[in-house]
Formats: sequence, C-alpha cells, structure tokens
Amino acid sequence: MRKILFATLALAPIVIALHYLADLSQTVEFVIAAAALVPLAWLIGEATEHAAEHTGPGIGGFLNATFGNAPELIIALIAVNEGLTEVVRGSLTGSVVSNLLLVLGAALVAGGRGTLDRFSSFLSIGLLVVATSLFLIPAIPGWDGDPDRGSLPRIAVPVAIALLIVYVGVTWYSLRRHSRIHVASDEEITGWSLPAALVALALTTLVTAVVAEILVGSIDVFADEAGLSEFFVAAVIIAIVGNAAEHGGAVVVAYRGKIALAGEIALASAAQVAVFLIPAVALLSWFLDPLALSFRPVEIATLAGATVFTAGVIWTGHSSRFRGGLLLAGYVVVVVVFFLTGDR
Repeated sequence: MRKILFATLALAPIVIALHYLADLSQTVEFVIAAAALVPLAWLIGEATEHAAEHTGPGIGGFLNATFGNAPELIIALIAVNEGLTEVVRGSLTGSVVSNLLLVLGAALVAGGRGTLDRFSSFLSIGLLVVATSLFLIPAIPGWDGDPDRGSLPRIAVPVAIALLIVYVGVTWYSLRRHSRIHVASDEEITGWSLPAALVALALTTLVTAVVAEILVGSIDVFADEAGLSEFFVAAVIIAIVGNAAEHGGAVVVAYRGKIALAGEIALASAAQVAVFLIPAVALLSWFLDPLALSFRPVEIATLAGATVFTAGVIWTGHSSRFRGGLLLAGYVVVVVVFFLTGDR
C-alpha cells in the first residue's frame, strides 16, 4: 500500500500540468484532482507521525492541524476574491463540523480501543464553545436583509481579533504543556529527522493547496451536473476536500495505534478553524473584499450541536469503534440537513 501511495504522488504534478497545458473538461479535472489529494493527505499524515516522534502527540497534532488547514485558508481567500461569500462561510463552518464528526469518527473507527488526551480534547471543545458563542454577534444581524451589506464586515472585526487573542493564548499554553509532559522514547528514533518531517509537511501542503484550488475551480460544473445547491457544495464537498490532510493524517496514525495523536489532529484542527482560520480570513479579506461572518442559523445550530455531541461521545476519554460510528452517524445527519436546507 505504501508503494502504491508513493507512486500515486505523481498524480499531483500531472493534474497541475494538465490544468495549465491541456484543455480538459472541468469534470475530468475534478476527478483527477480529488484522486491526487488522497496520496498528498497520506504524506502529510506520514510526515506528522515522524514529527510527533520528536515532539509528542500534542505538538504533532498542532503541526498537522496547522499544515492541514493551510489549503483551506488559501481556498477561502481565493473564493473571497471572487466574491463567493456563501461558499467561503459554508466551507469554513462545514470544515469545523467535518473535523469533529467525520475525521474524528473515521479515526476512532480505524483505531478502535485507546485513550485520548482528555484535557487537551476538552480544551479544543472549550474553544469551539467560545467561538460558536462569539459567532452569534456578527451572524444574527445577517439573518434579516442582505447578509453581505457593507456594515456587517465591520461587526466581524472585533470578534475576529478577540478569537485570535484567545487562540494565541491557548496555543502558547497548550504547547508549553505538551513540551513539559512529553518524554522522548529511550529507543533510538529511526524515522525521519524533525527538519526533514517539517520540510515534507511544508512542501506537501503547498502542493495540496494548488491541487485543491484546481478542484474547487471545477467544482461548480460538477455541482450543476449533480443538481446540488451551492451551500451543500461548500459545506460538504469543499469542506471535505479542504480537510483531506486531516482525514488522511488522523486515519493513518489511528490505524497504527496512535489514538491520542489522531484525536489531537481532528480536534485541534476543528478548534483551529474556528478560532484562527475563520477570524484570519475575516481580517485578511479587508485586503480583497471585506467578508461578513453572516453565518446562517443552520450553520450556528450545526456548529453547536456537533460540539455538544462530540463532547458527549468522548466524555470518558476513551475511544472505540462504536464511538467512532456514532460520530460518523452524526455527520450523516448533518449532510442530510445541509442537503435539505439548500441556498439562502
């Protein structure tokens, strides 16, 4: 399987070359780009696992969340520049929900019985509670009238700044905590060196961003042919594509028995999207086209529901395939809700 995955890494440069040099249909581009993201996601998971041997699962999960969310930031800013505000908001909230339910659920199913870092897990859950509560401030005014009217982006600025301050403070504390509790193994580390793992993460993330941009550029045609709403495409398909790194990373390391690291990847990524990625997009959008965080009621309700449901499932700090199945079932419910909701 490793040989196959290494071989299919060639799909990434192929899809990039075909995009710029050939005149392919957008549907074909979508399929090839989606296939190319699978080995890239696996490689990010592989590099993260090697980095975690040097840093411990907490910092390893933070690294995977950071590099894994970089493509989502790039995709969101490109969509903002093109005026696709509903796509941006839907993909960001959908990303949080898919990390909580789909990524963590798939990881628990792949890993089976194990133990999560309960303190770190509920630190991420707490960040999601804070973020969801603060999102109500810019969201509620957008429930009446034009959700993109000029006054709404200004309401998002103090909320974004507050969330970034919370993110910096909690991240500093969390990384210091993980540095204190991590004890290096007495066995000689035979995997990649830490610099090699970090370089691999950075380069793979860059290529993933390019491939994901190609996929998003062709997703409208795919959606039209499938008869899907723009909101569903953003909140489900683009969110899953943007989270390809987290999917691959969490499932790979969970399957290898590293449940704590898999949980860190999924939960840290969900929290990072909520308290870092969304406010960062809101602030950076002022250099392009100011974005209002006018999340729809269904998005706020789904964020809150997914957070509470996930907290209940992992309350004991233990993982199992049954708990993973519950999370996956919850995501199926969310997908159905998003499908039935349609566009604003």
